[in-house]
Amino acid sequence: MHSLDLTTTWVGITSLIVFIIGYYFIATEDKYRINKTKPALMMGTAILMLTGIYYSINGLDTNYLHHEVEILIIEIAGIFFFLFVAMTYIEAMLDRQVFRTLRYKLVSKGYDYKKLFWVTGVLAFFMSPIADNLTTALILSTVLITIDRENRSFIIPSAINIVVAANAGGAWSPFGDITTLMVWVEGRGSFVDFLYLFPASFVGWLVTATLLARFIPEGKPPSVENEEKMEILEGGKVIMGLFVLTIASAVLFHQLLHLPAMLGMMFGLAILELYTYSLNRRNCISDIEESPRRVNVFAFIAKIENDTLLFFFGILAAVGGLHILGFLNYFTALYTQFGATTVNIGVGFLSAIIDNVPVMSAVLKSSPDMGVDSHSQWMLVTLTAGVGGSLISFGSAAGVGVMGKLHGIYTFTSHMKLAWTILIGYIVSVIIWYIQFQVLGIGA
Repeated sequence: MHSLDLTTTWVGITSLIVFIIGYYFIATEDKYRINKTKPALMMGTAILMLTGIYYSINGLDTNYLHHEVEILIIEIAGIFFFLFVAMTYIEAMLDRQVFRTLRYKLVSKGYDYKKLFWVTGVLAFFMSPIADNLTTALILSTVLITIDRENRSFIIPSAINIVVAANAGGAWSPFGDITTLMVWVEGRGSFVDFLYLFPASFVGWLVTATLLARFIPEGKPPSVENEEKMEILEGGKVIMGLFVLTIASAVLFHQLLHLPAMLGMMFGLAILELYTYSLNRRNCISDIEESPRRVNVFAFIAKIENDTLLFFFGILAAVGGLHILGFLNYFTALYTQFGATTVNIGVGFLSAIIDNVPVMSAVLKSSPDMGVDSHSQWMLVTLTAGVGGSLISFGSAAGVGVMGKLHGIYTFTSHMKLAWTILIGYIVSVIIWYIQFQVLGIGA
């Protein structure tokens, strides 16, 4: 089995055009009022279909194509089911009023909009290294919209802050982001190595957050004095604990058992289902009885953002198709031509356009020569892919997740109006990496 360079053939050119058109409609979702999932699915499946047609009509060996598509499906399934379980847990916690209670506690403390902006940002930065950036962004964007759904001047900068903080926080942990996990699994850095990225990640986010804070309005959210006091419903705290256990089991499955992390997540879903069964039995409710008091995991699953999951399927399928056609093999030539530092900084911008997961996958698959300081360069590309994904709203899992959660509020257009604040933070992060790794030799 061997790869072919089909980039200059009719299938390569056509597939690239399909990819560009698809991304145009994704980026202009709010203009054409079309859900971004539809063009993503279309371009992903169309590129693979065109590739299959080309192989068939030219009598090429389809074993390579079949093998590559199988690998692609496994990669997509790993991400798909990981997110599937994380979203289910979030819906379960929503049902148990976990986030409404958190909202009540935050607002009842008398926090104004600016303090709420900083509290949610700090929580996002320090939660994502443990819970991963997407889960963290989904949780805190849910809290955000329960604080004040109507005040866009508060929600939009705060949503951007959460995305940037979640991505920056995930960059200095092996399992804080899918990209860092990929680098860790490939043996490009040890667990401790990622911790050295903390200064660059933290200061970069802090600079962006400080700039965004200027756009937060004065005043406080609607008072909760006349509202009924919110408390977590029965089983809510246990479900929170089970979610932490599920994340831990995902790490355990991956690190110690050498199995896909999504199996650990599915194991956690099984535990959640068994717990809700015992909770219903305790309340004398049959597992098949339709009762308002019944805690139903399958009802939670029905409420998750399936469009977000299908969007990732389409994007990863599209980029995987371009890889099969040979487009991503140009990474090696770029590193030779321009040098590791320049290309790795550029990876951050490319991650924003294409999504950091497939971009990092392309870098790892091409396995370019990073030079004599390859270790520090791998840390740089880990940082830029993670932080750079925030530059555009759909450049990271966290951004896509928040777009789904705050549909019609946090959009590509609203994000780009304040993207300059993220760019400044990105530049600061790279400068700190350079001083720390290249000048001082700390972590190199």
